[in-house]
Amino acid sequence: RVTKEVDSTSKEAKSFLKQQEKWQSAAPASRPTVSGVKRPSGMSSLLGKIGSKKQKMSTLEKSKLDWENFKEEEGIVEELAIHNRGKDGYIERKAFLERVDHRQFEIERDIRLSRMKP
Repeated sequence: RVTKEVDSTSKEAKSFLKQQEKWQSAAPASRPTVSGVKRPSGMSSLLGKIGSKKQKMSTLEKSKLDWENFKEEEGIVEELAIHNRGKDGYIERKAFLERVDHRQFEIERDIRLSRMKP
């Protein structure tokens, strides 16, 4: 069993709550109200409960979970956040390259437009 903490406003938390509501609303409806309805019992229902498929975790989810646990155990969450926020961070470098590329495109576009006008 895996426990995972997420922000209550996240998409994942909202989908989980929706799923819980579906389970709760479906549970009373599945119970028979008439006494003449036969309920499954015996070995077949017991084996059905035991043999039911568990939700499998993908490799990506498992890796992400392992990484989160490692960061918490080592106490490096804040250090990583600070490092990634700085100029050496991957996201910052990607944003810088995108800005440079966009500026270069605008310069080339202005040159092309100036040549087209007589």
